Amino acid sequence: MDIEGFVRRTLKDEDEKTVQKNLINKILEYKDIDNEKAKEMAAAVIDEVKCTLKIDSYPDESMKELIKYPESHVAMGEIGVGSRGAGDFFVHRKIAEIVSSTKSSAYISPSAQDDGGVVKSEVDSKEVYITTAVDGIHSRLSEYPFLGGFHVARATLRDVCVMGADPIAMLSDLHLADDGDVGKLFDFTAGVCAVSELVDVPLVAGSTLRVGGDMVLGDRLVSAVGAVGISQYPPTARKRAESGDVVLLTEGSGGGTITTTAIYHGMFDVVWETMDINFIKSSEAIFKAGLLPEVHAMTDVTNGGLRGDAHEITKTTGLGLTFYEDKIRGMVNPKVLDMLEKLDIDPLGVSVDSLMIIAPEDVATNVKKAISNVGVKISEIGFVDDTGVSKLIKEDGEEELKPLFREAAYTKIKKIVGDIEPEDFDIMKDKVQNAALEAIKKKDKIVKIINER
Repeated sequence: MDIEGFVRRTLKDEDEKTVQKNLINKILEYKDIDNEKAKEMAAAVIDEVKCTLKIDSYPDESMKELIKYPESHVAMGEIGVGSRGAGDFFVHRKIAEIVSSTKSSAYISPSAQDDGGVVKSEVDSKEVYITTAVDGIHSRLSEYPFLGGFHVARATLRDVCVMGADPIAMLSDLHLADDGDVGKLFDFTAGVCAVSELVDVPLVAGSTLRVGGDMVLGDRLVSAVGAVGISQYPPTARKRAESGDVVLLTEGSGGGTITTTAIYHGMFDVVWETMDINFIKSSEAIFKAGLLPEVHAMTDVTNGGLRGDAHEITKTTGLGLTFYEDKIRGMVNPKVLDMLEKLDIDPLGVSVDSLMIIAPEDVATNVKKAISNVGVKISEIGFVDDTGVSKLIKEDGEEELKPLFREAAYTKIKKIVGDIEPEDFDIMKDKVQNAALEAIKKKDKIVKIINER
């Protein structure tokens, strides 16, 4: 419960006394305090918010521009940010455009829409590629911190591995709301450290804060884990894929998404299927076999499932991808696949956490052998062509693989929200585009002012 947001919103339509009364009731729902203390808190929040609203009448326009943000009038949920679909991909491309507007020396920047970012450096006269990645805890795992920590640690390490880097360190950023039990911090950290111990990559730094400080009531946990990796070879980025390459896929048992699906449908036995480090084992097998320089690209099947990842690869490379549905289904953990089918969830539309490898045919043969030798299932599921589109070969024909507006609905609430593209999606995109352009203008202006001081 964001009490600052509540006040900011309701002050526009209601008198201050009504807002204060309602806020007192909200505070008392969460806090074990007397009415007088709740009244003091409510008055303080209202007073602070009223002070911030004075910026609208402030005479210095540059100050107003500095403090306020360019509003798009499009909400996160409306356009599906975080839901790994068409709307989410669009917003991420706008974020990448803001990053690209800077004078960056990145080797792989966010504009590539890849799993991690890369900078090139030099150590002892040798080129070294440094990869960084960061992932956030699955929002529905706030009540299950160990699982949240375990899976987000795996996710960030995966993002480093698929760029062809050997992970060397992790860092954690923890935010727990004001009423959250401190035990959640410890359980989350234990989950991260379980992965750390399993793959011998240390957790070396972090930060722990409250969500919204005093302004957010409740016990919601939000957090992120980042990773750093190094390599002597150029990254296995998506843009390196070539027509004629073979596409391989390891068996996926899922991570945060599949865990969430299992827990919120009461199918708890599936959770154990997700508790492995097969992805990292597969990546290490490629490294140790000396195959990395010959592999063209790697990615994890996470962002809205294979539908989303295929779309992003074709957008980045201009190439096409052809997949065989039966081969893909064979690379989903049987218990996970059974759950998805029982719940009518598209296996190609959710994150199953497989490793997808794109390589020339002769290299692919050696990759399959190396990964099989560490006990991980792997199969050839398709190939790269020059059609510029992704398609799925099915028993009854073929279909173009396109991301849904949101990833396949894997919880009951997601099914209610739906994955149908809104009629005004193009209008929303225009509004978001304008807000991104305004943000770039603001950034450029502030940088110029600071430089000229």
